[in-house]
Amino acid sequence: KCSHLRLACRTEPKPYYTSKLWWCGITLLGLGEVGNFIAYGFAPIALVAPLGCVSVIGSAFISVLFLKKTMRAADILGGTLTVTGTYLLVTFAPNVPQELTARRVQNYLVSWPFLVYLILEIITFCILLYFYKRKAVKHIMVLLMMVALLASLTVIAVKAVAGMITLSAKGKMQLTYPVFYIMIVLMATSCAFQVKFLNQAMHLYEATAVVPINFVFFTTSAIISGVIFYQEFQSAALLSVFMFLFGCLLSFLGVFVIARNKREEHLQIPFIDCGLIPGKKLTGKIQPDSRSSRYGTLNNEDDSVKSQS
Repeated sequence: KCSHLRLACRTEPKPYYTSKLWWCGITLLGLGEVGNFIAYGFAPIALVAPLGCVSVIGSAFISVLFLKKTMRAADILGGTLTVTGTYLLVTFAPNVPQELTARRVQNYLVSWPFLVYLILEIITFCILLYFYKRKAVKHIMVLLMMVALLASLTVIAVKAVAGMITLSAKGKMQLTYPVFYIMIVLMATSCAFQVKFLNQAMHLYEATAVVPINFVFFTTSAIISGVIFYQEFQSAALLSVFMFLFGCLLSFLGVFVIARNKREEHLQIPFIDCGLIPGKKLTGKIQPDSRSSRYGTLNNEDDSVKSQS
């Protein structure tokens, strides 16, 4: 974001990929995602997925330093709620150390709870896709629910792949089993379609609405998939489950507080002179549409102007 703002202020615009700052940001982003991937190999899904709220806190505070944003009371309150929720998540998360061998993943894939869950998920996704494609319903909830349904499969596949790679690195080779490559295909496919629908949501709605709702949906679907597929809360005490869910609730609330009433800043687009247009003054202005690449239209166009158009 910082790189794009700097390039936009230059008199001679250059492509963003020529910026060293942009490449630095992309590299750091990639390293963060690699760390996130590795975490699934060592910790339960129910712990890794909710900790994504840390990125929301980091973005709110780092933007003050790099983007010169103003620190709001809502940011401090939301950060406090999220940190408290994160502490509860880490403290009461299920502790179920297990070696994810290829055979164990195969057994999980054909278990009855997962098959029932998969059938229900496919039916729900097909219904949402029908409304999205045939009825042109592109409500933010429809789009992000499809993203969440795909995300549940993504985290299952990511944890399986990361777990089998971790075991292979320890000397127990798991990469020769077909299920490893099946999980890689599932991970790549579900990720690609997630990007498609999430990009559609970001295009149609404000990021301040998409980010918190997507975080809640993604985290909820990830926890459910971890419970059903990997049986992560199988031996957990009732108090631990309650405190874990309470921590999730605090994290969700904190993310919403941080994103609430925060609007994206758009670069100012200069007005353009109309010139000699019938029925318009020489000093008349047209304001381009900042939400697309098209220019705005003239108000009260007469027939002569419409015919010239």
